[in-house]
Amino acid sequence: MQTKFSEDVIPLSDLKVNPGKIVGRAQENHRPILLTSRGRGVAVMQGLEDFERTADELAFVKAVAKGLAEARDHDTVSLEDAKQALGIE
Repeated sequence: MQTKFSEDVIPLSDLKVNPGKIVGRAQENHRPILLTSRGRGVAVMQGLEDFERTADELAFVKAVAKGLAEARDHDTVSLEDAKQALGIE
């Protein structure tokens, strides 16, 4: 999802003129669009599916990092204790 600055940097004024075209481009290209005002970035727009996928990936990476930190700090549960807590034999 690499931004192509020649295509994906758009002034807010262009978004106001033709929002459907800009939204469609974000959905089709699966790249975020940087919206600018007076030459400065003010917001990023991306398709909903891409946003949801990114949020899911971020949550997964955070969970993995948390698990690795817990393992490093020996904050773990034995397999037997986990089975017992889950009611698995």
